[in-house]
Amino acid sequence: MITTGFVTRATAFLSILLLVALVSSPAAAHCDSMSGPVVKDAQAALAKGKIDPVLKWVGADDEAAIRDAFKMTLAVRGESEAAKNVADRYFFETLVRIHRATEGEGFTGLKPAGSVDPAIAAADRALENGNVDQLADETAAAVRKGIRQRFTDAYDKRQVAGQSVEQGREYVQAYVEFTHFVEGVAHLVSAGPSHKHLENQ
Repeated sequence: MITTGFVTRATAFLSILLLVALVSSPAAAHCDSMSGPVVKDAQAALAKGKIDPVLKWVGADDEAAIRDAFKMTLAVRGESEAAKNVADRYFFETLVRIHRATEGEGFTGLKPAGSVDPAIAAADRALENGNVDQLADETAAAVRKGIRQRFTDAYDKRQVAGQSVEQGREYVQAYVEFTHFVEGVAHLVSAGPSHKHLENQ
């Protein structure tokens, strides 16, 4: 049976996940998008016939597999437009699949262009233009808003928590959501997201 405590913990956890999606990225999978940085580097590598731009996306142990896929793709993509499309797609999928495996993530296929999470797209734009101020301000504002909303809810319910058992339970739920959200933000700031590349990458 699903308890109120379980629902409360799940709600708080979902709030943390939304925050992580906003301020980090990681496993928010923009690596598997056709408009993501991995595929963009792959497109550049194929256009120039040089594999170096994509090797940073995989670990040393997987470099040989990527080199083999690159050679096979170059060997057939000049036969026709259809062959080029199929070969390029094969290389993109191989590269992204191996890259995501190094992150401990599964691969369910390439996503269409434009499917990148807005927060991740904003992070990419910041890296491209060399200015992170807007992203930092918007993220800070979102965190501030999330904390204020949960604080206000918990504080208001605290004032009447003693009037009935039901009101007391409503306060406890609001208290848990508020403190878990703050705890999640603090953990993210101090420890960073759990998602990370392998050390040999």
